[in-house]
Amino acid sequence: MRAVPRSSAFRNGGVSYWFRDAGLPEQRAALPGDADYDVCIVGAGYTGLWTAYYLKKARPDLRVAVLERRFAGYGASGRNGGWLSAEFAGSKRRYAASHGKGGVVALQRAMMDSVDEVVSVAAEEGVDADIVKGGMRLVATNPAQKSRLHAEVAELHAWGYWPEDLYLLDPCGEPRLQVDGAVAAAYSPHAARVHPAKLVLGLAAAAEALGVDIFEGTAVTDIRGRDESSRPRAVTGLGTVRADYVIRATEGFTASLQGQRRQWLPMNSSMIATEPLSDVMWRHIGWDRAEVLGDVAHAYCYAQRTADGRIAIGGRGVPYRFGSGHDADGATPPQTIAELWRVLARLFPVASEVPIAHAWSGVLGVPRDWCPAVGLDPATGLGWAGGYVGSGVTAANLAGRTLRDLVLGERSELTRLPWVGRRVRGWEPEPLRWVGTHMVHGLHRGADRRESGCVSGSRTSRLAGIAGRLAGK
Repeated sequence: MRAVPRSSAFRNGGVSYWFRDAGLPEQRAALPGDADYDVCIVGAGYTGLWTAYYLKKARPDLRVAVLERRFAGYGASGRNGGWLSAEFAGSKRRYAASHGKGGVVALQRAMMDSVDEVVSVAAEEGVDADIVKGGMRLVATNPAQKSRLHAEVAELHAWGYWPEDLYLLDPCGEPRLQVDGAVAAAYSPHAARVHPAKLVLGLAAAAEALGVDIFEGTAVTDIRGRDESSRPRAVTGLGTVRADYVIRATEGFTASLQGQRRQWLPMNSSMIATEPLSDVMWRHIGWDRAEVLGDVAHAYCYAQRTADGRIAIGGRGVPYRFGSGHDADGATPPQTIAELWRVLARLFPVASEVPIAHAWSGVLGVPRDWCPAVGLDPATGLGWAGGYVGSGVTAANLAGRTLRDLVLGERSELTRLPWVGRRVRGWEPEPLRWVGTHMVHGLHRGADRRESGCVSGSRTSRLAGIAGRLAGK
């Protein structure tokens, strides 16, 4: 940490910079005791809140409750990189195996539509989340990354992207964004920068205004389906909520529920945010369109220019804690902070002396096959959505609208998408999943080092291939 310039007001953890900027909310009342609802949603992140919002918009008479362990947005929804993008995690070929190529194309177009849906609803509800739809720029900083970026653009054109949806940039014909060492770049208009905490706080307020009951400080320990003696229910230490449907929207915290420890892996991701850059620095860098920025390294980074002129950049630090553990309010290891600062300094040398104001971490949900899913079992009355593997800001909105249709029993274009009803086996028991996760992380790091040193030339390092096979991608 001695090499990392830190602000005198530097903070590590405290949930995230986003909540430091927006202000931590006053916690809502906890569940007062046993209760009965039409729909009970566990988790007040984007997925749970979008589901509640759309259900009440469609059926104002529905009694909808949301149960949250801490406060709305405490998890990944209030800690992410603010990428509202059409990128969708998971193997397209796996989805196509059950629904054909047309189903995958429909899913990709639905993600593009969801970007505009979030922007539109935020405007309608008066949610000021610093949204700028400037698109997404991906950069390559060595020959291997350049080859991979070209191949990725060609592959996505085969899976639902039109040429205008994603294309390689002409460095002389696009708004300037000075990334040091960039040898190639691609651009998609289907993305927007958002302030994650402002978005989730505004969404919670909009859902509450529609009549959704949000109970905070209410930890759910178990979710049980319908049986001969009882309706579906969410069990807490403060009481049990019974409902016709119980929806699990817990993403990276799913492992804390009884019987769910191996369902989704809580993968850690970390971020840092600088102090505001000077006007001179911004004139050097450019970034006037405020597009979100990422690279195509195996241990990739993601970044945005914030509304108040900072650079917020993230990536994988410690990828996984033994036993599906979580951080304490976003606290981040010093080594991870230093690694992220080195990425910042490499991409933007002019900003390397700007003090770091904040560092934080969070967890995202990863299914064993790395494919997000949404579903509802009418027999048990239990629904679920998540496993977004980093694409959750947009995918959560699509999931919320899909769960609305599933709960209301409506067949729609959304309920026919290939991620609906998908199930996958759980992760391996410990210590196998800890060992495996850290091996994959190390191989990706090794692959990046080889490629940056041009050891592999313009080819992707073989270490990355080994990592992919171990991960089961």
